[in-house]
Amino acid sequence: MKHRRRRSAWRLGFLRKQGRGLQQGAKPVADEMPLRAPLYGTERMERHGRHLAGHHEVSMRPHADLLLERLSDNQRVLDRACTTLTEAAQANRRLTPAGDWLLDNIYLIQEQIAIARRHLPRGYSRELPRLINGASAGLPRVYDIALNAISHGDGRIDAESLGRFVAAYQTVRPLRLGELWAIPIMLRLALIENLRRVSVGIVADREDCDLADAWADRLTEVAESNPKDLVLVIADMARSNPPVATSFVAELARRLQGQSSALALPLTWVEQWLAESDRTIEQMVQVEGQRQAADQVSVSNSIGSLRFLSMMDWQEFVESSSVVEACLREDPNGTYPLMDFATRDRYRHVTEEIARRGRLQELAVAQKALELAQAAAVMHGADDIRAHVGYYLVDDGRGSLEHALSARPTVDASVRRTARRVPLLAYTVPMALIVVFFTQGLVVEAEKFASSNGLLWLVGVLGVIAFSELGVACVNWGATLLATPRTLPRMDYDEGIPASARTVVAVPTMFGSVATVQALAEALEVRFLANRDRHLHFILLSDFFDAPQEVLPQDEALLAAARHEIEALNERY
Repeated sequence: MKHRRRRSAWRLGFLRKQGRGLQQGAKPVADEMPLRAPLYGTERMERHGRHLAGHHEVSMRPHADLLLERLSDNQRVLDRACTTLTEAAQANRRLTPAGDWLLDNIYLIQEQIAIARRHLPRGYSRELPRLINGASAGLPRVYDIALNAISHGDGRIDAESLGRFVAAYQTVRPLRLGELWAIPIMLRLALIENLRRVSVGIVADREDCDLADAWADRLTEVAESNPKDLVLVIADMARSNPPVATSFVAELARRLQGQSSALALPLTWVEQWLAESDRTIEQMVQVEGQRQAADQVSVSNSIGSLRFLSMMDWQEFVESSSVVEACLREDPNGTYPLMDFATRDRYRHVTEEIARRGRLQELAVAQKALELAQAAAVMHGADDIRAHVGYYLVDDGRGSLEHALSARPTVDASVRRTARRVPLLAYTVPMALIVVFFTQGLVVEAEKFASSNGLLWLVGVLGVIAFSELGVACVNWGATLLATPRTLPRMDYDEGIPASARTVVAVPTMFGSVATVQALAEALEVRFLANRDRHLHFILLSDFFDAPQEVLPQDEALLAAARHEIEALNERY
């Protein structure tokens, strides 16, 4: 019995020291409250989006990247919480429902932290517009939008509510394309932040429960062995100044109620202790149950939302939310909406690039490109290439767009355009300058030793021949830097080729024998089966081998075999 008392006393001392260390090193609990605000439905979220946009004041200047540091800190806190909960589970201590959720899904949380770190490279958030007012001052505006979306949903996100919230926000202040693409990253960071805050409370409750368990063990031991000393233990507990926390009181009451009659004394002291602050054990137990239920909802919603982020089609979300996309879809040529996602995304990124360089609104750039395309459609017809917005974004009309916006092109872009405009001069002039420069230097040095002009001429000719190789190599190397590969604009044929774009794939070949004809027909069938589309056709573009005369005896048999094979394929398919 003495050993058990010493063990309980040591445990109480350890818990007191641990509690003092946590209070010195951690932030106040008030600063770590979960992200909870009044729950809003879809329509209320729309109104809140407009209200939030009206209060946001942003700055476009680059700023310090605070999110990566916070993510690392969140990971450390969650890892410590997982360690604490694992030790409690191994010691057969009762965990709260929120603690069970956190411990069961820690692998998912760690995976989401790794994804967030991969999608948030250092310096990424520096280019995003940041807030200069409010609780999130100094942080990216889109991060505050994510915090609001999570706070008013208690950690739960759904596509419809999020889309309407962002759309309502943009009716007051349009978001940049970079911000729209950053929304899934910021939501992930905000959910991890919410889990961190809940885990801080879970760990604090776990420490209070351990303290309550330690006192309950000691009170139970004394009540069984020497009830007269129970008053002394109660006095020790009173002098230790236990926390007036619902978790401590609820756990202590759970352990002592319904036990021996001797333990009614410490319960009476707890009632009197709480009465000083106008509270009762029943109230504390009820509040603790409500708080545990709220924590469980927050953790389960946050974990469910992390899974949702990985399944949602963010390409569709960005396109449906982008005001630039909505503007470009009014293309008078009608081609832009029919293009594939990669091409549309390239157009949007060019719009973003021009706006950033000219310090303009992205929507203003898109609108100017649309105006130029509409003017060209009126003058030259809607089928003219100049009536397509892409002509002013990625083609020869980009100079006209930048001139209309007073946006100067970069030096790199100017060099590329000049090279495309006069490719022969762009290739030969730099090469000639290299040859002249080095050859002249060689001739100047040779003058010191040459005895006649003829020898100098020979040196000059040899220098031109030698340094022309250097010039070609240098110009070719420079060309690889300037002429970077770019994907061609493409149409979206995921749902099949339309009748207006009916296509024939011609396979050029030559007929040499009947066996060759049969092999070619079989290969043509394989191509057809691998590319089934009602508006896609395959043909053999054929001829005979060269011959000394126009017609050979076997030509008719080869042609008949080819006709037979093609007719058989047409009949079969």
